[in-house]
Amino acid sequence: MSRRPNFGGMGGMNMQQMMKQAKKLQAQMEQEQANISAQTFVGKSADDLVVASFSGDRKLQDLSIKPEAIDPDDPDMLQDLIIDAVNKGLSEIDQATQASLGKYTKGMM
Repeated sequence: MSRRPNFGGMGGMNMQQMMKQAKKLQAQMEQEQANISAQTFVGKSADDLVVASFSGDRKLQDLSIKPEAIDPDDPDMLQDLIIDAVNKGLSEIDQATQASLGKYTKGMM
């Protein structure tokens, strides 16, 4: 007697249906990633002395530095302000990505 293998109770979903569903899911994820990539994300340091703007694909688009942030006697302050603004901008991208794509990756890791 030949038995068909039980694939973990997939409710009778055949391989073709699974592949179709996977392709649909992939297309949705790609569209959401494209939406994120088209957005602009901004990170600002204290008092908006440095403002970094990124595209959703993590490319720096603009870096604005106010003159009062430039102190020749304290270059470390300017470095800290730039690092703060850049990290905040990248964090904005990460949060938007998690909010948009997290529903697809939940439970996968």
